[in-house]
Amino acid sequence: MNLYSNKQTWKMVLLIVALITVAASLWVSNSTVQKVSDRERLRAKQWADAIKKKAELVEFTNRAFQQLRGYERRKIKLYLDAIKEVSKPIEGNVFPDYRFPTSLIDENKDIPVILVDDQNQISSYTNIDFDTTDLRVLYPQLSLRELERKYEDSLLVLTTIWEKKHQPFRIEVVEGLTMTSFYTDTKRTIQLEKERDSLITAFNNELINDSKLIPVVLMNIHNDSLISSNLPKEKTSPENLNKTLRSLELVNEPIKISFGGDEVNLLYFDNSDELKQLQFFPYIQFLIIGLFIFIGYLLFSTFRKAEQNQVWAGMAKETAHQLGTPLSSLMAWIQILETQDIDQNIIAEMQKDIERLDTVSQRFSKIGSETHLTQSDIRVTIQGVMDYLRPRISQKVDMTTHFEDEPVMVSHNKSLMEWVMENIIRNAVDAMESKGKLDVTIKVVPERVYIEISDTGKGLLPKQFKSIFEPGYTTKKRGWGLGLSLVKRIVSEYHKGKVYVVHSEIGKGTTIRVSLPLK
Repeated sequence: MNLYSNKQTWKMVLLIVALITVAASLWVSNSTVQKVSDRERLRAKQWADAIKKKAELVEFTNRAFQQLRGYERRKIKLYLDAIKEVSKPIEGNVFPDYRFPTSLIDENKDIPVILVDDQNQISSYTNIDFDTTDLRVLYPQLSLRELERKYEDSLLVLTTIWEKKHQPFRIEVVEGLTMTSFYTDTKRTIQLEKERDSLITAFNNELINDSKLIPVVLMNIHNDSLISSNLPKEKTSPENLNKTLRSLELVNEPIKISFGGDEVNLLYFDNSDELKQLQFFPYIQFLIIGLFIFIGYLLFSTFRKAEQNQVWAGMAKETAHQLGTPLSSLMAWIQILETQDIDQNIIAEMQKDIERLDTVSQRFSKIGSETHLTQSDIRVTIQGVMDYLRPRISQKVDMTTHFEDEPVMVSHNKSLMEWVMENIIRNAVDAMESKGKLDVTIKVVPERVYIEISDTGKGLLPKQFKSIFEPGYTTKKRGWGLGLSLVKRIVSEYHKGKVYVVHSEIGKGTTIRVSLPLK
């Protein structure tokens, strides 16, 4: 009966089912993440298209604005030419026709103009709303001439402001008389400029100041000029820009955006924080679930092991108790036989077997109890086992020992260690089918002592090296598979040592090592 094999089969089945479940869950999660990523990319494209349309609107507004300013400048030129024409002196008695230039002068009803003569005096002005009436409110104590003078001073201040924005015209009205014409934008042009600036500001805000927008970097087609970005300045600095672009390109392929004409730009963008978190969420989820399962497994395994230990200890103590009565009876019968005319050698061997049964009973009684270790020579303990087993196993088994010359003092429980050696040796004899060579060697290494039991039996496969020490594992047709598991428990739990297969080869034999601490 191979309980361990069945348990391993069920473990593999459950592991495969768990792996399939995890794989299916990861596939569903990754599929969901991919769909969200595709939608996010689609939104980025839609956003880029919207920015493109807005950029086209800004470009159109700029063109209209430039055309309007050109029209206004041409209109001012005509206006000044008309003034120059009507300012010409009359030659003879022939009066020129001033209707056309006058109509041009009258046509300017929206462009503010100020004419200044060579003496920097205001000659005339038009389309300026502010007048002396407004000054009267501010300066009620001034005379009319003083108000006019202050008003002219205000107009001169305006000319210095207008000159910075528009280049003035200089015209020679008559010979020896030159005037300078200053002008500024009309109300309509100023309003159009405000609307254009508002569009540009909105464009920049949507690209730069929108905290809800995914990280973006807008570059020209050659990647040598940064147009705009909403990333921190240190990431878009000249020394870090290329690195940033490469990292963004690994995440998403850049999108080409045309802002009018032949100009093509590249939009680099990253995934949103939510999408990044969603990508790692399945793994975090399974890690947490796995952690809870692992903790639960440890708890249930601990409880199950404690329960098994209690059952094992109870059965062992009950066995020891049950053996006590027939042992006492057998001892009494031996005493009776000693008074009879019976070969004393037979009685001596029977006495040894009864003492052995008593030792076995003591072993079982120690299961579940505190074990007392004694510092003694491990060679003596092992040799006692060898001497006992020699007449009780097949004579076709050649048993040899290789011990240290000096005592090997090890803390151990003599009764339990004898049990360990007996179980390992009996398993080795069974593996050799009661025919072969068995060798027991004791080696002392720094801080440890090695007890190696070698046989010339069937040998083991590498996958069996650990399995043979598991409860329920056996290669025999009969057996419960508890002998070597008991060995491992006695060595590891009671003696803080290790037991393992050192070497094994099919058809040549196996070497098992018991490693015990010297202190």
